[in-house]
Amino acid sequence: MPRLAVFHADNLAVLRKLPDACVDLIYIDPPFNTGKTQQRTKLATVRDDSGDRVGFKGQVYRTIKGETLGYVDRFDDFLGFLRPRMEEAYRILKPQGSFFFHLDYREIHYCKVMLDGIFGRASFINEIIWAYDYGARSRCRWSAKHDNILWYAKDPERYTFHFDEMDRIPYMAPALVGPDKAALGKTPTDVWWHTIVSPNGHEKTGYATQKPRGIIDRIVKVHSSPGDILCDFFAGSGTLGESAVELGRNALLVDQNLEAVHIMKQRFKARECLWHRGAVRAAEALDELRKTAEQDSRGPDEARGVPASATAREAESSAAVQTAPLQEPERAPKSDAVARGEVIVRRRACRTEGGTAMRIAQH
Repeated sequence: MPRLAVFHADNLAVLRKLPDACVDLIYIDPPFNTGKTQQRTKLATVRDDSGDRVGFKGQVYRTIKGETLGYVDRFDDFLGFLRPRMEEAYRILKPQGSFFFHLDYREIHYCKVMLDGIFGRASFINEIIWAYDYGARSRCRWSAKHDNILWYAKDPERYTFHFDEMDRIPYMAPALVGPDKAALGKTPTDVWWHTIVSPNGHEKTGYATQKPRGIIDRIVKVHSSPGDILCDFFAGSGTLGESAVELGRNALLVDQNLEAVHIMKQRFKARECLWHRGAVRAAEALDELRKTAEQDSRGPDEARGVPASATAREAESSAAVQTAPLQEPERAPKSDAVARGEVIVRRRACRTEGGTAMRIAQH
């Protein structure tokens, strides 16, 4: 069954076709309003002793330029463009879902004020700084080498957060923490050091503003559960969709840029995917993704038509032959979220030597 639905359409039209509280996680990387045309030219190299590039071991290569892809990143009323889309994002997000908004220093402060008004200031959890050290340096100011990612939880007291799914990063001074801790590594902070997508790396798709899997995977693993439905309505090259499928989630992607859709078709050519032009079938596509999610939650036996009760009886019968199990006391029924295996966190104030902090407890 399909795990991906891709729409070539105006994202506002698609969002308005979706029902309330229907997606578990939203990540968007909208245009940054740089005032420029964002573009990238595909390059290839061939060995040529009279070429224009020197590579490994002094070998010389000739550069072959391919097609140039891009889009105009300029808005007269940027917030006016974003606001109705952010209001729809809030509406379609499930109560325990999270919203990630990826921008840079030019507009992030204006957008945070707007998002505080839509989600509520209490729903703002973190500003994540994605820091990278690549590209040209300015000679007249400090070089800008970071992006800003705002994280909002629809319910700031209860949201999905898989702490144990965090990847570990090396200690900067491993000798100070001992060999065991150094081998384990530490959990990341709100500053994420990660390179951009290399122009020569295996991840590259040719899309001008493609984001790396390492950043998106971290968000997907920690802030969603297997089988969840994710959404990116500024999909670009489709990185969230690829991450979702690789990690056992489902994704609804939207982009109005035809070049972005062509790149996603190439990227997802080996995957089962629903392709749509226009917003008319948005709710239908969501239902297809829900069926996939329900199949994931039922497990392989039920998906084959074997009732869960029958599978449980077989397991009980087998266990009874081997040994007589001890009787366990009755337990309180689990919530729907816990039954699905989700980790939900609650935030509550706690006292520290430095004053009041927030403690996150897993339930």
